Amino acid sequence: MNKKQLFEQIKLKKSFLCIGLDPVMENLPKHLLEYEDPIFEFNKQIIDATKDICVAYKPNTAFYESRGLKGWDSLLKTWKYIPSGIFTIADAKRGDIGNTSAMYADAFFNEEKSGMSFDSVTVAPYMGKDSVSPFLTHADKWVILLALTSNAGHNDFQLQNTANGKLYEEVIRISSSWATSDQMMYVVGATMPAEFANIRTLAPDHFLLVPGVGAQGGSLSAVCEYGLNDSCGLLINAARSIIYAGNGADFAEKAREEALKMQVEMEEILEKANLL
Repeated sequence: MNKKQLFEQIKLKKSFLCIGLDPVMENLPKHLLEYEDPIFEFNKQIIDATKDICVAYKPNTAFYESRGLKGWDSLLKTWKYIPSGIFTIADAKRGDIGNTSAMYADAFFNEEKSGMSFDSVTVAPYMGKDSVSPFLTHADKWVILLALTSNAGHNDFQLQNTANGKLYEEVIRISSSWATSDQMMYVVGATMPAEFANIRTLAPDHFLLVPGVGAQGGSLSAVCEYGLNDSCGLLINAARSIIYAGNGADFAEKAREEALKMQVEMEEILEKANLL
């Protein structure tokens, strides 16, 4: 899916919602434990309930890898179940020396080798260009580079001053020469909305994957005030606030209700911005 196609989906669904599929076995509704693969069944029902009102799904691979072979199988089945036309993000936060990154890229992009072919993968920039480049050799795939994250620890490094500004600014400034906005996005947390104005001066045309709205307390309206561009340019991720909205037999209905609340607000924002 290219940038134009992603924007078309946003306009079609009047939504720029990304749902994080981060299931924890202990938090699943109890009736799902009767299934052979409770994790996949949980994801399946969430997808069925929300696929018409979100434009992306983002499984965090740690929630699957922690369960060994069973978890990896759940991830594979989840990827296969996501309908075509919905953007898929492997939230793996990989990044290593070149030959290792090439293997990571194959793991998430090369269906012939791994059985999966996500549209994108999150990548850590700390080791530099040669650790990111192998992901960019895959045609029609996206790198979503960590820039300014939503966790409290971002103060440790990302906001430190360098000779050319804050470290996260350097990450965006330097990495934007590695690929165009048709192949690279950035992770920018919703918990510092005022930074979006600055980020838009550095990356005016890029899509931004924005965690932190919902359970982490970020404001959708504040992010959009500073972060929207002329192709929307935002994928707002919510996970816990949606997938754990209910814990009974109607958990998927409750998830849809929460997702719909966000979609309605997003539609209003898109209309005000003349993007519909």
